[in-house]
Amino acid sequence: MSAPSNVSHENPETLARSRQKPDRHKFQITIDGESYSLEDPIVTGRQLLNLAGKRPIEEHLIFIFSPDGLLEDISLEERVDLRRSGAERFLTFLSDRSYRFELDSKRQDWGASIITEATLKRLANVPADYRVWMERRNEEDLLLDPGQTVDLTGPEVERFYTGSDATTAGSVAYALPGADQRYLTDHGIKAEVSTSGNQVGVVLPRYELPGTAVSPRTVDLLIILPPGYPDSGPDMFYLHPWVQMPTGQWPNKADHAFQFGGRSWQRWSRHSNVWRGGVDGIWTMLRRVDAAVSAVPCAA
Repeated sequence: MSAPSNVSHENPETLARSRQKPDRHKFQITIDGESYSLEDPIVTGRQLLNLAGKRPIEEHLIFIFSPDGLLEDISLEERVDLRRSGAERFLTFLSDRSYRFELDSKRQDWGASIITEATLKRLANVPADYRVWMERRNEEDLLLDPGQTVDLTGPEVERFYTGSDATTAGSVAYALPGADQRYLTDHGIKAEVSTSGNQVGVVLPRYELPGTAVSPRTVDLLIILPPGYPDSGPDMFYLHPWVQMPTGQWPNKADHAFQFGGRSWQRWSRHSNVWRGGVDGIWTMLRRVDAAVSAVPCAA
């Protein structure tokens, strides 16, 4: 009987592979859309700029997309942990300063003095048919045209909001949320919150309607706040006094009365199932009102 042997009878190639040092985990990232692999899970802003070949490094800025879609600037010596969720996308700029703005009530940092309408929509992560407005004090908000560029170098922080002004044309809290109150105050719009029965409504006295297709154009505007607002959005809107077209006819689907606060309001049957809780607000509804009135033809 032969003595036991200490020699393994495994395949030599298998043995060679087993003695090799195992591969370290690689972290996949993108910088300006280009893909890179890293073994070290901790990396600095300087290392990232060096990896992407940005020279001179000191004249560049680098930003990281946070898990909630916002951009956060990274200093050259700041350490980033690539093991955290959402830490794999970066954006760089050749610039000596960053610019700050607000988008849908969230702060954003940007590495260039200008930004486009398309970029704002991408940062807000909204559908392609959404629109972007820039808030303006004491005047009508600016609706950005597709591809329009905005200068961020003004003395004040620019504020933008997105939303859908699409509606179908017929085919309880007692205080407005802080974002609504700030918006109305910044625009010099007076608002009164009142109740009638079990309904809560916001009345905007002497609201100026756009266009020339209806008269009178100065009306009281009523918006009924649904339960759970602003997580859920309003539906129709109501005007007093009633407005009509130059022909003397009522606009389409605006010929029924709605009783609120002892007044008979003109009900505009306009509907939209697009509402983003925590993002949309009173400004979204005002844009829908303006869009609905502007769509009224000058003749029947």
